[in-house]
Amino acid sequence: MVKAKKFWNMKKADKTGEIYIYGDIVSYKWDDSDVTAKSFKDDLDALDDIDTLNIYINSAGGSVFQGQAIYSILKRHKAHKNVYIDGIAASIASVIAMAGDAIFMPKNAMMMIHRPWTIAIGNVDDMLAAAEALEKIGIAIKATYMERFNQGEDKLQELLDAETWLTADECLEYGLCDEVTGEKQIAAYLNSEVLSKYRNVPDFLKSAVGGDDLEERQRRAAIAEQSQKNIENLKKILGGL
Repeated sequence: MVKAKKFWNMKKADKTGEIYIYGDIVSYKWDDSDVTAKSFKDDLDALDDIDTLNIYINSAGGSVFQGQAIYSILKRHKAHKNVYIDGIAASIASVIAMAGDAIFMPKNAMMMIHRPWTIAIGNVDDMLAAAEALEKIGIAIKATYMERFNQGEDKLQELLDAETWLTADECLEYGLCDEVTGEKQIAAYLNSEVLSKYRNVPDFLKSAVGGDDLEERQRRAAIAEQSQKNIENLKKILGGL
């Protein structure tokens, strides 16, 4: 079996630490090399006493709960945090970016913000519980953006409702980044399964993952998530026998 790579890498030089979040933010372990927010914290703590933490992001997102935990871990860290969005900071990856004391985006980078969503199975009580959880998550995420967003809560909600892909210049205008830098030549990390979950993916990103079959990718992603949910529910049922 080919071992999966961690979705981040860390290194330290003198009093400066570096984190590269290049990939999907996972919610559970499929492999020994997969990670949780706790192991992320353990590795971050291993950087020991640093004054500056540089965080490089190129991610299409992933697990909202793991991402929120990583945001909180970074937010609490005492070092001055510089966030560099090297390619894409989409969904929960954009929330992690908000942990920075300063956020830098190359001219050709993008950020995507949206309302959280999930897949739920069960009776009406299960659906109501899922809706309530989503509402609470959405409130928490909006509050995180509002610490920087400068155009008012109504405008932010409009962007979240629409699943908005923001250019670096737009992020600067809205206060979601502090400086737009020159274009950076980097191969954007694009996981087609993650990207296919989003509704308003820009055409040039669709092309990067094979835009002609994006609809098929979306269908497959939905089937895969439904299957995983069925497996989890079956385990709960069998566990009660």
